[in-house]
Amino acid sequence: MANVNIKFNNKDYLLSCDDGQEESLKNLTKFLDKKYSELKDKLGNIGENKLLLITTIQLIDDYFDLKQRVTNQKKKLDDLAKKFTELKSLAIKYKDGKDKEISELNQELEKFKKTVEESNILYESMLDKTTKSLEKILLNTESSSKVQ
Repeated sequence: MANVNIKFNNKDYLLSCDDGQEESLKNLTKFLDKKYSELKDKLGNIGENKLLLITTIQLIDDYFDLKQRVTNQKKKLDDLAKKFTELKSLAIKYKDGKDKEISELNQELEKFKKTVEESNILYESMLDKTTKSLEKILLNTESSSKVQ
């Protein structure tokens, strides 16, 4: 334990604190002394006990106000986190839907390519048959004209 000399309301006090907490204790005491002095200047000399009580009440009031603001900010952050999670979920759902759509379109494209290939093969086959038939007709026509 460390001992710290502090000054409060123009009086010296020796207080103990954990090692390493000396500066913190000095700063807290200065803050309390300042608040106490401000109230003393404002209210006059109404007695040390009453002034200490009013100072303490004001500090507790400030503490509770700050605590409430922190709670409100935490709630806002929690709400934002919830909205972010919902938004993320919607984005994933949208992406999954688009991925499914793309997959379906790719399947349709593959079917279309297959149909085009089959049509090309059929077209080439018909063209070959037609060409052969025409060649036959031409050969028959030439043969017939030679015979006459």
